[in-house]
Amino acid sequence: MNDYHFKVAKMQGEFVWHDHPETDEVFLVLKGKLDIQFRDGKVALNEGELYVVPKGVEHKPVAAEECHILLVEPAGTVNTGNVVDERTVSGDVWI
Repeated sequence: MNDYHFKVAKMQGEFVWHDHPETDEVFLVLKGKLDIQFRDGKVALNEGELYVVPKGVEHKPVAAEECHILLVEPAGTVNTGNVVDERTVSGDVWI
């Protein structure tokens, strides 16, 4: 929608520390629980809860058990932000 993508994803475990220098990132928990860790604390989200990580803020999503999330971000946003590693997905992948 208007150059934004709504991405549904499953995750479990720890993601990488990263930030998105150019955009905010929206997390909506569809199923399960998600912690978004920051260098100075964390936000704990339950099903139905939403959080906006402001642009440029380093964060690490963590889910102890499988968690289903909806991400809202501009088209072309790299999933690992400013970090390139084995989890980086080049381009927008549709499954």
